[in-house]
Amino acid sequence: MEPRTIFNSPTRILLIGLLFVATAASAAGAEPSQAAIAAFSSYASAVETRLAEQHRSKTAFLAPPGSSTTNEEQLRHGDLLIEEVVPSGKPEIPGAMLRHWRGTAFVPGATAAEFERLMKNFGDYPRYFAPQVLRARVLRQQGDRFQATMRVRQKHVLTVVMDTTYDVVFGQLDPRHGYSSSRSTQISEIDSPGTAKEHALNASDEHGFLWRQNTYWSYEERDGGLYMQVESISLSRSIPTGLGWAVRPFVESVPRESLEFTLRATRDALRRPQ
Repeated sequence: MEPRTIFNSPTRILLIGLLFVATAASAAGAEPSQAAIAAFSSYASAVETRLAEQHRSKTAFLAPPGSSTTNEEQLRHGDLLIEEVVPSGKPEIPGAMLRHWRGTAFVPGATAAEFERLMKNFGDYPRYFAPQVLRARVLRQQGDRFQATMRVRQKHVLTVVMDTTYDVVFGQLDPRHGYSSSRSTQISEIDSPGTAKEHALNASDEHGFLWRQNTYWSYEERDGGLYMQVESISLSRSIPTGLGWAVRPFVESVPRESLEFTLRATRDALRRPQ
């Protein structure tokens, strides 16, 4: 059953009331500024340029997470490698936070074809990615290009439900090397999900937990299995003054935790019969 409200205790209701006050007092408001959107788009473009260069090379298809030899041994022993990417080109944006995380894993016996089949099967996402993904479906498909919508739930002190729409594109260097990009086109925060009062908050009422999100997968079949790497770039509002104790754990922890969850869930899905 879906949650009845975004916040499931009186304390959380009080928190959101405080956040409303902080948002109203903020010069940035609930919507991202044009400067924040431009900075996110510019940063994403630089990441995509780097990824396009990687994806032209079989020998450098994945970004090396630190010492590649040592870390590949860790990966083959079942470890996940999660790291925050903080390059010199990552901008500081007034009123907004840009986060960039990368995760890498290895799945013994898995193939690139199996991974691609799993990721294109959006209708089964609630099966593989519960409890984060509540429902998902394809709105439009043209070859390897998809427009997909998902209802997602994120929880870290606060519980937030969002309806999201993404443009997703898959590509290959060859049958053993593949990649995909997923760019958010709409993210709506849902109030009272799963009830008769359910509705999407308008732009002035949303809390800015997630304004934009791009996700990039790279996967390489070798060493008797599949190396898979995911990078996530997200844009959210900055932490309101005086509410860091409540909001900071959500906006700072959720991007990393969501990426790690997705990587583990994908690995688990590839280990079970499709």
